[in-house]
Amino acid sequence: MSEYHIPVLLTESISALVTNPDGIYADATFGGGGHTAAILSRLLDGGKLIAFDRDADALGNAPKDARLTLIHNNFRFIENYAEELRRSLDFARDDKEGARDDKEGARDDWEGPAVFDGILADLGVSSHQFDTAGRGFSFRFEEAPLDMRMNRQASLTAEEVVNSYAEADLERILRLYGEVDGSRNMARLIVQARAQAALHTTGDLDRAIARMLPKNAEHKVLAKVYQALRIEVNQEMRALEKFLDGAARSLKPGGRLVVITYHSLEDRMVKNFIKTGNVDGEQRKDAFGRMETPLEAVNRKPVVPEESEIERNTRARSAKLRIAERRSAV
Repeated sequence: MSEYHIPVLLTESISALVTNPDGIYADATFGGGGHTAAILSRLLDGGKLIAFDRDADALGNAPKDARLTLIHNNFRFIENYAEELRRSLDFARDDKEGARDDKEGARDDWEGPAVFDGILADLGVSSHQFDTAGRGFSFRFEEAPLDMRMNRQASLTAEEVVNSYAEADLERILRLYGEVDGSRNMARLIVQARAQAALHTTGDLDRAIARMLPKNAEHKVLAKVYQALRIEVNQEMRALEKFLDGAARSLKPGGRLVVITYHSLEDRMVKNFIKTGNVDGEQRKDAFGRMETPLEAVNRKPVVPEESEIERNTRARSAKLRIAERRSAV
């Protein structure tokens, strides 16, 4: 497992997540299985763990454990599986004994399957994906295919993005998802280069934008470009929004949501959702004037890795851990 992906903030995240050793948990991003193994080590025989991953390569890391169910799918569908789990475990609410008193018109817009005691999501790209040249996630491999699909059954690739997207769309992706300075000029360079010959490899892309790569910071800029393309290919921001919404509905009251982020875009979305119930950070109220906030922050400031962890795993340097708890139904 450690060769596939080194789990980040392992102790901190699992300690925050597992509050009931007989509970039901979800690891929304299985990857190398490091967090999954740590969760299982905290569970008793009555505990259960559902793990998700859209990358088929990750499935081979699954340990043999009767308490574990591995699902090959995007974590954006967590609520769908939570509903199936609720039905299979007969968690359906008893209308006579468990229904809320609605005589004053109160309702919980966040009512959902509510089966999990905790949900963990370690966002971003696994070490295996970065280190496998054929996946195209890293500019370290000069002539790797422009792929970047986390789910290799998906149709959209980075090659299609750079060769077929309009210049305005490329500019938008680079600006929003990569926060690339000079995104308009960079998009123009890509369009000009592909007019001469299609861009098939990471090397083709790097050469196309070479004039905008500062000599002392080319890797920093390339990292932003590749991040932007990867996010677009995998629809990561849309999937994260859907996941957060579904996770909030799938947690029991008092259940924990634990999320590890690696760049400002996703961290802002998680922070906003915990605070306001939506990724835009808008303070919305229901018809009765109540804030629509299903979660309450456990840690006001994100937990970050110790220097010793960053020394062991440099990919941990940008990680931030946020913890929230599902509020009780109104």
